[in-house]
Amino acid sequence: MIKKLLLIAVILTSSFVSAQITGSIKDESSQDALEYASVILYKQADGSLVTGVVTGLDGEFSIEKVKSGTYYLEASFIGFETKTIRNISITKKGEYKNLGAINLKISSSQLNEVVVRGDKATVAHKIDRQVFESDKFQNSQGGSAVDVVKNLPSVTVNGEGAISVRGSNSFAVLINGKPTQGDAASLLAQLPANALEKVELITAPSAKYDPEGTAGILNIITKKGATNGDYAQVNIRGGFPPVQDYNTKEYPQRYGVDVTYNTRNDLWNVSIGASYQRNDKAGRREGEVFIQNDNGTHANFSDDTRRYLLSDGERSFDDVSYNARFTADFTPNAKNEFSFGVYGGKRKKDRLADILYNNFSVNDVNSFNSAPGNTTYNSADKENGFQYYNHNLRTRKGDFALASFDYAHTFDNASKLSTSFLYEYTFLGGPTENDNVDGSDLSDAYKTDNGTIVYQQEYNTNDNPLNGMRFNLDYKWAPSNIGTFETGYQFRHLDHEGEFDYTRNSTGVLKPIQDFTTVPEFSSTINLKRIIHSAYVQLSKNQKKWDYAAGVRLESMDREYEEQLGTATNSTTYDYGYDAKLFPSASLQYKANESTNIKAAYSKRVVRTTTFKMNSFAEREHSEVYEQGDNQLKPEFIDLVELGVNKKYNNGNSVFATAYFRHTKNVINRVNARVYEDDKENPGNYIVNDSILNRVYSNVGKSNAIGLEVGATIKGSKNWSNFIGANVYNYAIDGALNFNHRDGVSRTYLIDSKSTIYSFNLNSTYKFWKNASMQFAFNYISDRNTAMGEDSRFYSPNLTFKKLFWDDNLAATLQWQNIDMGLLNTNEQRITTSRPNEFYTTTNYVYEVDMISLNLTYTFNKLRNKSKFIDSEFGKNEF
Repeated sequence: MIKKLLLIAVILTSSFVSAQITGSIKDESSQDALEYASVILYKQADGSLVTGVVTGLDGEFSIEKVKSGTYYLEASFIGFETKTIRNISITKKGEYKNLGAINLKISSSQLNEVVVRGDKATVAHKIDRQVFESDKFQNSQGGSAVDVVKNLPSVTVNGEGAISVRGSNSFAVLINGKPTQGDAASLLAQLPANALEKVELITAPSAKYDPEGTAGILNIITKKGATNGDYAQVNIRGGFPPVQDYNTKEYPQRYGVDVTYNTRNDLWNVSIGASYQRNDKAGRREGEVFIQNDNGTHANFSDDTRRYLLSDGERSFDDVSYNARFTADFTPNAKNEFSFGVYGGKRKKDRLADILYNNFSVNDVNSFNSAPGNTTYNSADKENGFQYYNHNLRTRKGDFALASFDYAHTFDNASKLSTSFLYEYTFLGGPTENDNVDGSDLSDAYKTDNGTIVYQQEYNTNDNPLNGMRFNLDYKWAPSNIGTFETGYQFRHLDHEGEFDYTRNSTGVLKPIQDFTTVPEFSSTINLKRIIHSAYVQLSKNQKKWDYAAGVRLESMDREYEEQLGTATNSTTYDYGYDAKLFPSASLQYKANESTNIKAAYSKRVVRTTTFKMNSFAEREHSEVYEQGDNQLKPEFIDLVELGVNKKYNNGNSVFATAYFRHTKNVINRVNARVYEDDKENPGNYIVNDSILNRVYSNVGKSNAIGLEVGATIKGSKNWSNFIGANVYNYAIDGALNFNHRDGVSRTYLIDSKSTIYSFNLNSTYKFWKNASMQFAFNYISDRNTAMGEDSRFYSPNLTFKKLFWDDNLAATLQWQNIDMGLLNTNEQRITTSRPNEFYTTTNYVYEVDMISLNLTYTFNKLRNKSKFIDSEFGKNEF
């Protein structure tokens, strides 16, 4: 495939060669392409101006229709030293002269001026992406990359830490342009915010990128230095004691340290980093569930009976992560680049839910009314009631170890061949404790002696070793005046096993875990193997008025999923794949004038299935739910179209707007269903379980999202600047879930949900003087629909004061996060699902507010960081 693509590129370019001078402009220290650099051609004999052009997205330029003669060329960019290339000789018509990469040095005389007088824009717009400066979001300092990205337009983060882009929690993450396959929130939570330079939001990626993710790509760019030498940065964060008491067993702890050291010379660039972070979060939950009986087969139920489950108690998180990272780049000459990196990390996240449940039935459904969090009953109508105390501790561990090796060679004609190899081993797992004991007297509810009434005591483990491998081969060539050709091949292999051992104590008295017995119907072993081959070809061109890029990616995939239930001796294998699927892309940008650009784009995307969502055997996560996947789950396929405009003003203000339409096929959604159990009083019959729901992941049909994304940078005065981003869209899910219940009967649940959703992020910064500032940030998302219900609005106000000391080398940041003061409903979210005449469930999650912390960052040898670290590609997707 790769040979055919290269041959096509050669044939296409051979017919377009004309007299021209080409090349590219790069930052000498980082080798980053410099977009919009100036390239001016002069006659060498008299110094007269011939013509001038600016570089495109990849730093490349092309001067066409050059007559015979001798010339010199000047390349320049703001903040860099101008470089002159002399004795450029054109001797005949049709001659092609490629100057290769022209490296510009940062001007040391201008560097300090930029720091003191300059003020980078919060956002820059390119043909295929928006680029955000991370240091503009002060509230993120001392936190993680999650705290940076939540400020971007159309990006929202809910109370659980789940990240959504344009309403979708499926998007790809790149680290310094390298693809990863990790779960976004888990991956970004381990990247220190202080190490970030920029975040690129690529909503309609081109064919050269993996087609992963509904909402496109977040490319995280780490800080890079300007000159050779040593660099070090130390960041220390400490949280103050909680302001409010959530009656949790332990107070949350928040502290961390992150250290980065980098040394660079003309040949070597070596980076070492380590991080330890603890980010606990206190909280509570208040829940209500009712399940409607539909068959009257149970002695205590009639057709109009509802079984209620009211709950209240602690729901807190202990989150600890630490990692070490190392990279080494070796550049022996201008034509060859080598890079090696290793990464190791550990993360442990405990979710504690100690809940008091009140379980009872009501026979006359007309005798009460129900509203979220406000249910009243006539006491005479309550029957068969009892209380119990549920201790549920879910521990999720993730050990990551990976290594990568990259090599790139630049040929004499400035074409470039790059190759990359990455291997990852990940161990995921962690047990869940689920104990239900007598809750009539909470002060005496959880004894360790045998006097305690034990309704249920369970312990389940899941060990998930994962091996992943990725290999890339890319070739880039710009030989003609029609643009730049890029082509490449990628191989990916994933092997993910899972062993779920569910054990139970059925004695009625508390026992140690080693005395538990295995429950076969909730125990299983699974194995997912996936192999992907893909190749792409792409053409791009940057002109004075027009920029364009068009390409196609051809992909084949084989997926094999094997599962075995409990003590069964036979396993079942489910295969899925395709031999050839095309993922086309196209983008176009028109420069209407010096301040206004108009762009349009199309991209086809895919969301692949995860092992967790394919495990079709029920897993008992806690007292209320069986969790279950779909062993024949299909990938989601997405078509995205967008049209946008951005405009800059002379006073530093700017505005942009992008309209988009996204169609998704095979939507994967989480839905609930009633549980049907064996009727022990009437063998052969099934009844509705009185208090448990089935949480199912499955393909439910199709969805459409049509929306408008807007943003603006507004400078109220010399010292006051504001960045506002907003997104409003209509989201509709249409389809059905076909589900095989435990009674062996297949039932169909129709899905039809529509809603208009909006969100906005505000950052308002006031500079008191050159080294002190205050920033107010506000993140808000409205109510939004799901396949079977609604998630409530969620918002978080934050205030930050930042002061620089010691020649700006020390930065102190005082943060007040999730401002509430007992007056608001900050950091609080209600999740509701329902189905008429079947069930209704609503849970209000109340997370910690008024969190105050202090972050100190000291930088040695400022402006010289060139650290670039790799991160987990496969494993964090399952964390």
